[in-house]
Amino acid sequence: MGRATDDIEDLLRRHAPQVLGALVRRYGHFDPAEDSVQEALIAAAEQWPRDGIPDNPRGWLIRVASRRLTDRLRSDEARRRREETAAALTPADAFVAPPPGEGPAGAGPSGLGRAPSEDDTLTLLFLCCHPALSPAAQIALTLRAVGGLTTAEIARAHLVPEATMAQRISRAKRAVRGTQFRQPDARDRDQRLAAVLQVLYLIFNEGYTATAGPDLHRTDLAREAIRLTRAVRRLLPHEGRVTGLLALMVLTEARTPARTGPDGELVPLDEQDRALWDRTAVAEGIALAEEALAQGPAGDYQLQAAIAALHDEAERAEDTDWPQILALYDLLVRRSPDPAAALGRAVAVAMVEGPRAGLAEVDALAETAGTSGTAGQRNHRLDAVRAHLLERAGDMTAARTAYRAAADATLSEPEASYLRRRADRLDRPDG
Repeated sequence: MGRATDDIEDLLRRHAPQVLGALVRRYGHFDPAEDSVQEALIAAAEQWPRDGIPDNPRGWLIRVASRRLTDRLRSDEARRRREETAAALTPADAFVAPPPGEGPAGAGPSGLGRAPSEDDTLTLLFLCCHPALSPAAQIALTLRAVGGLTTAEIARAHLVPEATMAQRISRAKRAVRGTQFRQPDARDRDQRLAAVLQVLYLIFNEGYTATAGPDLHRTDLAREAIRLTRAVRRLLPHEGRVTGLLALMVLTEARTPARTGPDGELVPLDEQDRALWDRTAVAEGIALAEEALAQGPAGDYQLQAAIAALHDEAERAEDTDWPQILALYDLLVRRSPDPAAALGRAVAVAMVEGPRAGLAEVDALAETAGTSGTAGQRNHRLDAVRAHLLERAGDMTAARTAYRAAADATLSEPEASYLRRRADRLDRPDG
């Protein structure tokens, strides 16, 4: 039963953005459409384990969600007729979705007879990145509507209270209300592309290393991000940023089979059994990375993909071309103030120049976090990297303290368990 329930949850998460896209395309009501999709998902979670998964699960979800949305719209219309004295002069179907059989030509019953295409999710993705929204609102809305993350997960990723994030998402939904559900034109699409790619990257990262919970890897999110990025690339095959992001995702995801041990414990990159890596994916990712670099000036995603390719090309951890990786990180941090890139560069410095040099870089990053007022919220990975470098430098007492600080700061149970094991190992005389 547990496995069947997990399969159903994966299926529902995969179909949710496609069903939402289909409803928004047909009815044009973002907020009530999302509520109706959630109701359909709840109904499926209750019925499918008992009755079995329907032959066409996506069609089932669309029918149920469409019925719930139609009922909601009719209820809203009835309330308006009671509240507005001019209701008698308003056509009864002004706010009501057309009944079955009266949808757009060729759309089938309720306009939803055809299966929602990949374009529905892609259009929903670009809708969530509408230029009327701030970058923060674009990211939050897309992570919620397309990525399927909960409001709490999105709030943790942005280091804000859940209530604040809920308000941000609600405002974003109101801002796009009434927007025509269609692919943006070429100029508008280019303006939204940076936000779209950033959101896809965040969805992938949350899938590859979950920020909280018992699982290290959320396969559904990582694969959905890759699927959507492939869809964007089909739309823009010669855009280096898109190709670079896809390369980065494919190269990173290729390591998944070796990232956890028999009991689900985290295995760091330098200790992984590289024979377990998906070599077909590695080959694809390397080819994509090379193509991305040839498609124009190297941007953030192309540079990160090139770094990932150097890691994946090395047959053993000790074969990694760290000087070349450091050179790429130097380019990357000059382009972007991203703290994750700066931390990656600190690791590269340690591998090329020694752990003390790397520690100096990490300490500088910690000082920057302190002067910017974010020291209390700084990423646990800063302490984790510091711990690893202190251990390499032979300062076991300080390393143990840093490992435990990092373990206490992360909400990921596998990461916390790994960091505590590292600390405990240093307690032993032979550690």
